Amino acid sequence: MNKTAAATFNAPPLFTDVTSYTTSITTSNGAADIYFPNPSDLNTGDYSFPVALLLQGANVDKSNYSNYASTVAGYGFVVVVPNNERALPPLGTGLFAETSLFNAVLAQMRTENSNPNSPVAGVVNTKKVGLLGHSFGGSVGLSAIADACLPRFCSTPFSLPDEVAAGAFYATGLARTPNVLPVEYIPINNSIPVALLKGTLDGVIPPFVTDGTYDNIQNPPKTLISLTGANHYGITNTNNPSGPSPDRNTPIIPQDVAIETLARWSGLFLRASILDDKDAFNYIYFTGDATDPNVTVISERVPESAPNFGLFGISLAGIIINQLRKRVRN
Repeated sequence: MNKTAAATFNAPPLFTDVTSYTTSITTSNGAADIYFPNPSDLNTGDYSFPVALLLQGANVDKSNYSNYASTVAGYGFVVVVPNNERALPPLGTGLFAETSLFNAVLAQMRTENSNPNSPVAGVVNTKKVGLLGHSFGGSVGLSAIADACLPRFCSTPFSLPDEVAAGAFYATGLARTPNVLPVEYIPINNSIPVALLKGTLDGVIPPFVTDGTYDNIQNPPKTLISLTGANHYGITNTNNPSGPSPDRNTPIIPQDVAIETLARWSGLFLRASILDDKDAFNYIYFTGDATDPNVTVISERVPESAPNFGLFGISLAGIIINQLRKRVRN
């Protein structure tokens, strides 16, 4: 993907060469696209890339995320984008993510990492996993983090794998009645950092639903990133891809700028949360809001100086909350 104006003043990916291949998730029989950094010394260097599982929006084919996924991979992740076809009454049979994918994908990546014929043999860190999600897929991720096994998202009893260390989700929310006012939000008693990203022109998941979900995330670190002028499909290769319900709101931000911006904030959030990358941490919680003209950010963070708990201790008594400069409800 070409660099865009949105990246002029912001941190670029660490790896400019990213490639991909398609495999099958053995336990679910679904196809998955895998994106990974491909430096010239991939097979001889000392690389260990965490896994980032991207949970698709309802009826959005995995191919629609190729630009976003490849950009996130450039930040040093093996991004896995599975197609998960299942029956979901009353919606019928279609592409619907679910919590069972977490363990299925993790098992598959262990296999890929140990298979000498795999393109990512020996370079996958399966002990560290980040979640990404769009719309329905984001709700699946949030429900898992909240330990709320809702019928739409969780078909069997489920516990969040210990390997999952952070989640970043676009155009989504977690509520029992998202289309009925007043909205009944589900408290998210999270043990990992969570980022919510939204488009201010989202006509499918109203921005206030994402705002309300953010307010119900119980524990910092957490951040809410608003992308001005993006609609529900700011994350996909094209606006209103075939298959899912269209967004009647027309975006006013170019699609490539929206994708790059969302991928940059997602990738840096995962680096900050999973890899304790201090530069990424400073970008997410301090400098990025001021340097990126397309976003508005609010967040709550655990102070870097917290003694004896590491950078991202969640349950620190007497936690200090930093409210960033702008809190805008679009």
